[in-house]
Amino acid sequence: MPTQRPAVIVTGSAGLLGNPVCLRLADAGYKVFGFDRVGLPEPPKSHQNVRDVECDLSDSVSVRAAMQKVRSLTGGKLASVVHMAAYYDFSGDDSDLYEKVTINGTDRLLNELEGFEYEQFVFTSTMLVHAPCDVGERISEDSPIKAKWPYPASKVETERLIRDGHPSVNSVFLRIAGVYTDFGRQPTLVQQIKRIYENDFQGHFFPGDTEAGQSAVHLDDVADAIVRTVERRASIDPKTAILIGEPDPVSYETLQNLIGKHLHGEKWSTMYVPKSLAKVGAAVTDCVQGGDAFIKPFMVDMADDHYALDISRAKQLLGWQPTHALATTLPKIIESLKSNPEAWYRLNGVS
Repeated sequence: MPTQRPAVIVTGSAGLLGNPVCLRLADAGYKVFGFDRVGLPEPPKSHQNVRDVECDLSDSVSVRAAMQKVRSLTGGKLASVVHMAAYYDFSGDDSDLYEKVTINGTDRLLNELEGFEYEQFVFTSTMLVHAPCDVGERISEDSPIKAKWPYPASKVETERLIRDGHPSVNSVFLRIAGVYTDFGRQPTLVQQIKRIYENDFQGHFFPGDTEAGQSAVHLDDVADAIVRTVERRASIDPKTAILIGEPDPVSYETLQNLIGKHLHGEKWSTMYVPKSLAKVGAAVTDCVQGGDAFIKPFMVDMADDHYALDISRAKQLLGWQPTHALATTLPKIIESLKSNPEAWYRLNGVS
């Protein structure tokens, strides 16, 4: 029999963000169908209103089978589809998986949804689809689009696919800032903390404007924004983009000093290094580490990038604004490192 609760599909349901989104939607009164590939981690299927559905977006047969299962359980009616599954690689290297999973996977999903009655399609994009702004300015949803490496470029292409290739879909594009948790997880933040914790000499040098910074957002705040987007699906116009993040980023220098103070009891000195020299250093380090170094030469050109956000639209349409701040969460992140370094490294996927 079709479910009596409004039904929501969540793709990428086993991920860092997908798991809490499934739980929050289930607690808010929805029947959640968590789409993800077989294996660990798994969606939170122990919740009575979350159902785990095997789905590999790179495989048309798998997507079709997953949608047929949902149809049999919902009668083909959905309140929303929250689409978070995507390929992500912080190395900066291009990969055919961006097209296969992120772009074409979205197309497969939308094609299989054509026989459904669904009120909304939420695509989790990134603030990095926008060109950076100058320090003192803010980015809005109408600011120029300029993806500077393959990951945000794949999000730009997927937004275009949804908007132009499936024009009748009631789509919403959530352009999300870098997501952090109480123990870290945002890659650049984690690496910055790691360098200072280890007293890495390279951590004293930076090839950009130390007054620049990039908006971040706590995992709990993103999950809240997504649930609000689903709940307000009837009042959000199709093809609407919404920036989700803390409006005032912490500058690189301020982060350096805060991390140094919490870890070593004093500010962490930071000196400028020319980009040309930094690129050589990054290339050499990456070569010595067999390609496993976090800092890649392409990142050097983005050291000056500043992302401060105008979140007026999120406030207006979602009634949303962040309740956390990176600067005030940082002591908790660092305390988790100091109390159990081995666990912190493991949770953040660093060595």
